[in-house]
Amino acid sequence: MSNVPQRLKELRKEASLTQADVAKFLNISESAYGYYEQGRNEISIGSIQKLAEKYDVSVAYILCETNEKQPFDKDESAFQAFTNDPSLQKWYKELPKSREEDLQKLRKMWEILKDNGEI
Repeated sequence: MSNVPQRLKELRKEASLTQADVAKFLNISESAYGYYEQGRNEISIGSIQKLAEKYDVSVAYILCETNEKQPFDKDESAFQAFTNDPSLQKWYKELPKSREEDLQKLRKMWEILKDNGEI
């Protein structure tokens, strides 16, 4: 069984928050949040990202992928959201299979769009 529920509880208590406080922050019911801490329901990646930012820890820390309390990284959070977006997953999975020259073209197109203020 995952230790995520325990990690959520520890972080909440360290921040001196009640389950009601966290539920309000996540815009969910207190019982819904309580179920997260009990391991009865799985917390969404969006809620994990919000809590990571609130508690200033990495998403990986909340997910128990590490025991090092690194500060929240907005770039990591954005990347996690990107990789979990079903509409982008196919594109993301194909990138490593692309030829280097195609990746360079893609980078150049990205820079042009960025320089023109289109991104």
